[in-house]
Amino acid sequence: MSDPSPVLADLRAEGEALDGLVAGLAADRWAVPTPAAGWTVAHQIAHLAWTDQQALRAATDPDGFRRAAEAALASPDTFVDEGAEEGARRPPADLLAHWRAGREALHDALASYTGGRLPWFGPPMSVTSMATARLMETWAHGQDVADALGVVREPTARLRHVAHIGVRARDFAHVVHGLTPPAEEFRVELRAPDGGLWTWGPEGAAQRVTGDALGFCLLVTQRAHRDDVDVRAEGADAERWLGIAQAFAGPPGPGRGPRSAAPKEPAAPDGPAAPKEPTA
Repeated sequence: MSDPSPVLADLRAEGEALDGLVAGLAADRWAVPTPAAGWTVAHQIAHLAWTDQQALRAATDPDGFRRAAEAALASPDTFVDEGAEEGARRPPADLLAHWRAGREALHDALASYTGGRLPWFGPPMSVTSMATARLMETWAHGQDVADALGVVREPTARLRHVAHIGVRARDFAHVVHGLTPPAEEFRVELRAPDGGLWTWGPEGAAQRVTGDALGFCLLVTQRAHRDDVDVRAEGADAERWLGIAQAFAGPPGPGRGPRSAAPKEPAAPDGPAAPKEPTA
């Protein structure tokens, strides 16, 4: 089992970075709409707080989590929005304190967890995988907040975790579109924020994806349209994948329209976790 300490440290740093965007906001700025349909800045933070609480329950009360997950999944089209809506009704200062306390409690619970795989809404996860999934979602919803506030975030090496889930979720993206996943591995080569190269898959693979790591992460979290990112495909299967890629659980979302044209409909919020077990 891999040591979760590095990804837990990165998860904490990602949460602190988003915290820095919202901590000083005036109360009315929490009501600013974000690109996710019907979600304000408050909804984004409330969703993260709600999902952190679910992960904390999975780590500290697995049976209780399973019962709660069964109840939530009885309303698969609404339970994510309901959790965000409930939290968004809190006063901003209370919501911020709640999110901070939940982040810290989850970090401590995952750091000390010794119970094997954690139950989740999808397949059970290792501690490393759960932390990676929470980091991906924190970054993705942080992007929604940044877009709403007109902030341009500097990419960091933490993007490698997001990219990793995106690569590992290739087959899941095909399945949720009713497609048969390709049998062969793809080669993925991404230009890291520091100028280095992040790679996955065999070097000689016929199907290849190359480009900018930030662009790839925006694409697989459906925070940007493919026309607006520097990511290229070689091969028909790789080309198809980039049109359906997603790093989050649940059904495909509408994504975002290109910046050069008004989107046909707002983006929908994503699901509560990564769809497939990553290895970090």
